[in-house]
Amino acid sequence: MKLSQVKSVLKELETIAFQLPNGSFVPSHFHVTEIGKITKHFIDCGGTERKEEVVNFQLWSANDYNHRLHPEKLISIIELSEKTLQIDDLEIEVEYQGKETIGKYGLDFDGRNFLLTSKITACLALDACGIPAEKPKVKLSTLQEESCCTPDGNCC
Repeated sequence: MKLSQVKSVLKELETIAFQLPNGSFVPSHFHVTEIGKITKHFIDCGGTERKEEVVNFQLWSANDYNHRLHPEKLISIIELSEKTLQIDDLEIEVEYQGKETIGKYGLDFDGRNFLLTSKITACLALDACGIPAEKPKVKLSTLQEESCCTPDGNCC
């Protein structure tokens, strides 16, 4: 989800809720402790130089149970971040404290709640690593017996 989409959705909401991939919700008294632009400049395993940019939202919950971040307040935080950090309309990545470490999530919206979506890793240079794009399919009926598996095949 891009930053412009989030701002558009926020204008239509009365409350903000973030749902985790497991179906549970970030506590309603969450804070957005950071909005930033993250630039990742790297070389993949095939030697190709790459650069990625995302907008990062960091969510945090404390024990201030009466705190509620309203949509108009989040819009003002986003707009200040855009101006101060010169943020373009980039994809959003959300950080949220899990039980053991900070989790990174994508962001989507289901018409009612923001959805924290699972992120996965992948090789960006499959051809350079020798990893086939798809596992070849083989029909067992076309396989021939190996010569070593015959009584005189010298396999033992």
